[in-house]
Amino acid sequence: MELENLETELFLEGMFRRYGFDFRQYSPASLRRRIRGCMRQEGIATVSALQDKVLHDAAAMDRFLLAATVNVTEMFRDPAFYRAFRAKVAPLLREKRLARIWLAGCSTGEEVYSVAILLQEEGLYDRCRIYATDLNEVVLARAREGIFPLSAMRLYSENYAGAGGKGSLAEYYTARYGNAIFHAPLRRNIVFAAHNLATDGSFNEFDAILCRNVLIYFNQQLQARVVQLFRDSLRLGGVLGLGSKESLRASPAGAGFEELDPAAKLYRMVR
Repeated sequence: MELENLETELFLEGMFRRYGFDFRQYSPASLRRRIRGCMRQEGIATVSALQDKVLHDAAAMDRFLLAATVNVTEMFRDPAFYRAFRAKVAPLLREKRLARIWLAGCSTGEEVYSVAILLQEEGLYDRCRIYATDLNEVVLARAREGIFPLSAMRLYSENYAGAGGKGSLAEYYTARYGNAIFHAPLRRNIVFAAHNLATDGSFNEFDAILCRNVLIYFNQQLQARVVQLFRDSLRLGGVLGLGSKESLRASPAGAGFEELDPAAKLYRMVR
């Protein structure tokens, strides 16, 4: 185990220097599981061998990113969150002439299209800009397409209804060749871009930031860094949304927020 830990440290340092992806402050236990999974996938017995392959083969690096980053998501995941967003955040956005929303760690885009649909139904979409970011260009490419398996639509439709949907989810996509292809107008106010929460800085002022089920994979130091980044990126009165198992308690920057909806993990920046 001691040798494996040393190999892992060298591997993560090498990735950062070679590609600029910084996993050095991710939760060690979670990252170790993902590295081992990638080793099995590549048919490699040691972390050092994985390092050699990843540093010399960009395609292997892309495969590692898919294995190392968490891309488990679904549309309208945790419907109660979206109900709270409709009730507590939509009225605040309605006061803005142009509202900017950042979805950090957007993965393959299910949450992005969920928010776009919600804003459309609340009559807000045309005066909102959604910035959807992830460190992984492969999943960003999928998110830009807005194409999801048709087999997932039953669950997503149930989530949509539970989230307070005002119609039918099927109104927003076309079924073709086993896929649900979401309508192009939903993307007209979405900007997809690469952004690494571990290393990159603020790039705009936002009225709302959603980063749900991402912080749980970071250690306390990186969590604090990311919360400070969000605070630096929010306008006064802006809203931060986290995942159900996440909180601001571990971060000094969390003192600048008040709870807008504790159950939904919605916070408002007050100073």
